[in-house]
Amino acid sequence: MINFNYETEFLLENDNEISTWISNVILEEGFKEGDINYVFCNDNYLHNINVEFLNHDTLTDIISFDYSVGKIIQGDIFISIERVEDNATDFKVSFQEELHRVIVHGILHYCGYKDKTDEDAKLMRQKENHYLKSLN
Repeated sequence: MINFNYETEFLLENDNEISTWISNVILEEGFKEGDINYVFCNDNYLHNINVEFLNHDTLTDIISFDYSVGKIIQGDIFISIERVEDNATDFKVSFQEELHRVIVHGILHYCGYKDKTDEDAKLMRQKENHYLKSLN
C-alpha cells in the first residue's frame, strides 16, 4: 500500500493517479508492492534526517529508507518540496515533472537501480524518463 504523508503545507493534487502509477512501475520492474510511505516535507525537516541518520550535513531532495524483503518493495521516502522547487527551476522543467521524477527515483532505488557512477546514473535517468512518459 502506498501512503502519502505531509510535514508541510504541500498536498499532492492527484494522489490516486500517482499511487496507481507507482504500483505499475513496481509491477513492470518485476516486484510486488509492500508498504511504501512518502513523506513530503521542507528542507529543514529533511536536513535533520540527513544529519541524524546518514551523517550528511547537506541539503538533498530525497532520502529513502529501504525495508524491502526479496521481491516485496517497502520503505519510507522523504522528499523536500523546497529542493524539488529549486531543482525544477535549475533544470528548467515544471515543478510537477521534477516532483514526479523524484517520486519514481526512490522506487527505482528500491528496484535495485543505483546512481553513484556515471553509467548507473545514465541508466537511472533512462528509467525515470521511461516511467515519466507513462504518467503523461
